[in-house]
Amino acid sequence: MKVRIWDLPLRLFHWALAVCVTVSIVTGLTGGNAMQFHYWSGYALIALLVFRLVWGVIGSHHARFANFVHGPGTVLRYVRGDDPRPAHLRAGHNPLGSLSVLALLTAVALQVISGLFANDDIFNAGPLTSYVSNRTSAIFTFYHTTIGQPLIYALVGLHLAAIAYYATVKRQNLVRPMLTGDIDAVADMPSARDTWTGRLLALIVVAAGGVLAWWISTLGSVASY
Repeated sequence: MKVRIWDLPLRLFHWALAVCVTVSIVTGLTGGNAMQFHYWSGYALIALLVFRLVWGVIGSHHARFANFVHGPGTVLRYVRGDDPRPAHLRAGHNPLGSLSVLALLTAVALQVISGLFANDDIFNAGPLTSYVSNRTSAIFTFYHTTIGQPLIYALVGLHLAAIAYYATVKRQNLVRPMLTGDIDAVADMPSARDTWTGRLLALIVVAAGGVLAWWISTLGSVASY
């Protein structure tokens, strides 16, 4: 028997985030004309992050922050090999994995925010650069290129390493559930609410995030007049 733990909106978010982060990395390293795609992927990330923030409050059971964010004590016990959670509540992110998820989302958010104010003093500038002083923009630029970029690399690498570890050592496929949404059920395991009503709500939230991203993108042209 299978039970749904990842709803469709969350699964689409996961893969869209992976694509946008990859595009941002590649276009940022390429530079030149590719920077236009860098901007577009950044705006898409704004919409995705808005969705994840909202979905972490109103989404299905395993998507909600309240159901997978754990305190330091629980994380330490898990690291020591003692998972304090009952078996039927061990679906979704484990206590250590939840930290990885939060760290990656925070790093992506900081990278997007810093990019909005960053500039290279030559051709490229974020849409909000003209709203801050040159010194402030330089600070954001330093973070974006010198701190945030390698931090993203490290966290993405850690994420991929964890997937490989679970696949080779624990013989547990973490990718398949993120594709199908389902895992083998345990008695009393809560399932994700994955209805068309919920999917429509998710679409509305993403659209709202897209409108916000579009509005931010227009601020640069407004400030140039």
